[in-house]
Amino acid sequence: MNFPVSYKEIINRMESVNPVRYKDTRNFIDGDVTYLSPYIARGVISTRQVMQSVLERGFEFHKAEKLFQELAWRDYWQQVWIAKGTGINRDLKQSQQDVAHFKMPAALVEGSTGIEAIDLALADFFETGYLHNHLRLYIAALACNMGKSHWYTPARWMYYHLLDGDWASNALSWQWVAGSNSSKKYYANQENINRYCYSTQLNTYLDTDYPALAKAPVPPSLKKLIDPGLTVKLPKQNEIAWDASRTILIYNSYNLDPTWRANENVNRILLLEPSHFEQYPVSEKVLGFILGLSKNISGIRVFVGEFGDLKKTLAPDKIRFKEHPLNKHYEGTSDARKWMFPVQGYYPSFFSYWKQCLKHIPMPEKTGSLFS
Repeated sequence: MNFPVSYKEIINRMESVNPVRYKDTRNFIDGDVTYLSPYIARGVISTRQVMQSVLERGFEFHKAEKLFQELAWRDYWQQVWIAKGTGINRDLKQSQQDVAHFKMPAALVEGSTGIEAIDLALADFFETGYLHNHLRLYIAALACNMGKSHWYTPARWMYYHLLDGDWASNALSWQWVAGSNSSKKYYANQENINRYCYSTQLNTYLDTDYPALAKAPVPPSLKKLIDPGLTVKLPKQNEIAWDASRTILIYNSYNLDPTWRANENVNRILLLEPSHFEQYPVSEKVLGFILGLSKNISGIRVFVGEFGDLKKTLAPDKIRFKEHPLNKHYEGTSDARKWMFPVQGYYPSFFSYWKQCLKHIPMPEKTGSLFS
């Protein structure tokens, strides 16, 4: 799948989403999914913007509810991150059980798990930076529940390669699979993989029933372990000048919205903090994608350094940024994000959160107030 960086192409993709086809086919690897996740994760468009586009094209809420529900998972994970902070980097609800090590199977990096559909998907993943959601679950289940890895290292490895890398969605989904953020571990057997990936492979270590999978020893193909080297090559910092009398808008890898205060005469800075990328490393492909998306923002300049370095010559009242869990060390004025629904705070489960969201269903007569 191709992921253009042109804002016009991104909006065209958003406006072609069909929520009915999405609902009917989304679980299959060739399903009619939106392919919008990289742009939502990078803040180019918002979940609310996607919902608004669908409703404005005449789709009724109940016919698009499955799409909206899946979009709302992203907002939900973000709310958990806001509430728990760095706590999402550890087992959230209970300790992951049956952990044998804190590395990951080398077979995931080498694409040699022995499960043909997964190995094909891994090859495509390294090429495109994208994985279908089912395949993300399959890979996490192999690493954590068949290979006995603690979730954190393989989750960082996957995030490193994802164009749509959202640490909250990624880390908390891995914990959901591993059972540290859910009531039980997630397994997928060969029958399930064959169904949704259109493969016909048989007689693998996954070709059994679920009770047997839960008791199975580590398969030989998952025994070789590695600690993946995740390095980041940030661009070199060139000297940049800005008008200190004007406000500076701070963009980052989670906020690349070209419409944000677009008509204001301000300085626009893409801040790439080495400390951020040391904790949340990304591949060269992902960094190139981020820089490509930033070119939609007129007049933007790249600053490689810490926020503290940037603010040395600035008064806080000249700095604006968009709220995000990783912006807590920023100083200045924070602009609110465009959440799908006005539901804030921590909920112990997605469906308790979604229940609150449904109280704000955007009926036609309410559309103006919801999206204003």
